[in-house]
Amino acid sequence: MADAVRTSRTVRKPAQERLWTWLMLPGTLWMTVFLVASLILVATLAFGTTDPLGNPRFGFVLDNITALADPAYRTVLLRSLGYALVTCAVCLLIAYPVAYAIATSGGRHKNLLIAAIVVPFFANYLVRMYGWSVVLSDDGPLLGALRAIGLADGGTRILQTGAGVVAGLVYGFVVFMIIPLYAAMERMDTSLIEAGRDLYAGPLRTFLFVTVPATRQGAAAGCVLVLLPAMGDFVSAQLMGGPDQIMIGNLIQDKFFQGQNWPLGSALTMLLMAVLFLGMLGYLRRTRKDEAEAVR
Repeated sequence: MADAVRTSRTVRKPAQERLWTWLMLPGTLWMTVFLVASLILVATLAFGTTDPLGNPRFGFVLDNITALADPAYRTVLLRSLGYALVTCAVCLLIAYPVAYAIATSGGRHKNLLIAAIVVPFFANYLVRMYGWSVVLSDDGPLLGALRAIGLADGGTRILQTGAGVVAGLVYGFVVFMIIPLYAAMERMDTSLIEAGRDLYAGPLRTFLFVTVPATRQGAAAGCVLVLLPAMGDFVSAQLMGGPDQIMIGNLIQDKFFQGQNWPLGSALTMLLMAVLFLGMLGYLRRTRKDEAEAVR
């Protein structure tokens, strides 16, 4: 009887896997076709030119590729990478305590607390960034409160600075760090924390040497989810930065919509995607390594 049940389950499992494969196939094909088509279009246009009227023309010239060696573009790319990395670090500092508190002390209100964090981000991203720019403006409530308690003066400003751009990026993407960290902490064996306490480790030491290593996969996933969109974001730099804080997303937008230089914009897009691909590749290699270590 037991053998028959096991055989039935074995037969049912491949059938379920095939069902899920067929259900996923239409959406996967749809996304793959349009992604590959758009990549081919952008890649081929990167080797094109513009006519005297600014219209893009396909071709095979290397002018746009060689133009990427311009130090100005390199500076903007490095600035974008720096802002994205700082954003990841700040999001980690914010998300770890929030996720830890909800996972360990949320009780039956965990879902409600997660909903309270996620639901506000359903609002349009541009609208949220406009609201955040008002909060951080020179006459906004934040600087007004800081001046009232003597922590800022009339010359202090947040907008038009790198700090303002990072603040906008953190506000826009911090939820992408909280969710995977919370999921990792939900799966974590809480007896590890209790064992750390039993070994007379303080709360901070237990957190650093028990909780953080046990949830590093969630942190890595959160960093990828924050880093990739933050690198290509242009709204935060446009609304909360100045000419000295533009990011590569702003350059791409300018080439496509204002400069009427679609081939150069395509080349910049391929450069950005190459950097993001390297980051994604590093994450996947790290994930496979962690899985191999877990199997051992």
